[in-house]
Amino acid sequence: MNRAEVLDTAKEYVTKDRAADHGNMEDNFNTIARYWSEHLGHKVSANDVGIMMSLLKHARMKSNPYHTDNYVDAAGYVACAAECVDVDG
Repeated sequence: MNRAEVLDTAKEYVTKDRAADHGNMEDNFNTIARYWSEHLGHKVSANDVGIMMSLLKHARMKSNPYHTDNYVDAAGYVACAAECVDVDG
């Protein structure tokens, strides 16, 4: 998979209507942030959630660099994190 294919696939994943399956992305990330904040004992933002989920995918890339879904998902999570900056602001 080349870089354009990774980005095109990630764009498809994060822009098509996944809300029917997963709910609104910002709402979902904010819910995760609240859960993580409670568990960790300090504030976690929706932007942090996107970054941390991307880091999870980076760890998986280290274990299996040939599984292209991890690259696609990491790109998608970073794009979502960027969008959440406006929500967090």
